[in-house]
Amino acid sequence: MFDTAIAGSLPKPAWLAETEKLWPQWKAQGAELAQAKLDATLLWIKAQEDAGLSVIGDGEQSRQHFVHGFLEQIEGIDFEHKVEMGIRNDRYKAMVPQVVAPLKLKGRVHAAEARFLRAHTTRRIKFTLPGPLTIVDTVADRYYGDRRQLAFAFAELLNQEALALQADGVDVIQFDEPAFNVYMADAAEWGVQALERAAQGLSCKTAVHICYGYGIKANTDWKRTLGQEWRQYEQVFPALARSSIDQVSLECLHSHVPPELMALLKGKDVMVGVIDVASEEVETPEEVADTIARALQFVPREHLIACTNCGLAPMSRAVAEAKLAALAQGAALASQRLAGH
Repeated sequence: MFDTAIAGSLPKPAWLAETEKLWPQWKAQGAELAQAKLDATLLWIKAQEDAGLSVIGDGEQSRQHFVHGFLEQIEGIDFEHKVEMGIRNDRYKAMVPQVVAPLKLKGRVHAAEARFLRAHTTRRIKFTLPGPLTIVDTVADRYYGDRRQLAFAFAELLNQEALALQADGVDVIQFDEPAFNVYMADAAEWGVQALERAAQGLSCKTAVHICYGYGIKANTDWKRTLGQEWRQYEQVFPALARSSIDQVSLECLHSHVPPELMALLKGKDVMVGVIDVASEEVETPEEVADTIARALQFVPREHLIACTNCGLAPMSRAVAEAKLAALAQGAALASQRLAGH
């Protein structure tokens, strides 16, 4: 049986936050908000289990955004005076906090949600953190003056939290690096090194998620400019293959990524994106199984994990639930087909 997992985020229920938005506003405050976040986490743990997923995540229910949820617990970052900045090479604009002093963790970042996740499922659990290069691309630097130096400063803090998450009982720690598909030279030159620094000393499974972004208009418009073949992975996969990272999550379904690029990840577990996050259309189990079959030409079956292309956060809850079911059913069908050979 193939393992199944989500890339990371899931939609927030309407009673927790605005729906179908990438940067939603919370519907509560203080202790009531803290409880609502855990209630939403429990809902999605159950939904993932019911769908039949083998690796369970918290759906990032406690985070407004996958990067800023980590940054809020760091000294040296000014959230009071956000500035507008182009993200992912000016693909879209966002209001971002500023780095104004040496970076230091205030304390634990995700202890509450990681321990809650561990306490409420007996299945393996995965926890996601933003990767160093992607963080650098999502803040305004007013202190370090060097992207590489800033990335390694964040990597040290990520490592502190990752080691604590491992102690909380997390089985897989994943770093999200969509910026690897934008700044390919930086990614190959020092981004993978910064990623390894973030994962230093971990004995649990380590993963990196590299996608072409959430299914928002800015990303889908950008994809249309990339031509018939998306070969961004080609520049960073060799460096990842040589790295200490165990698993690589990539976009596959409805993308123009040549499947043979997966062969560059020899020796790694490959989380193959078999669920499209840019379409409300729910995949059939047959479609998922077919995508897995294509990937099996380049990834050994024991190294293949069926996954979503990216996070499902901006989707409707009903569609996300249906896509989780399709993911698990499609992986089961792919297993049955293999067993029949």
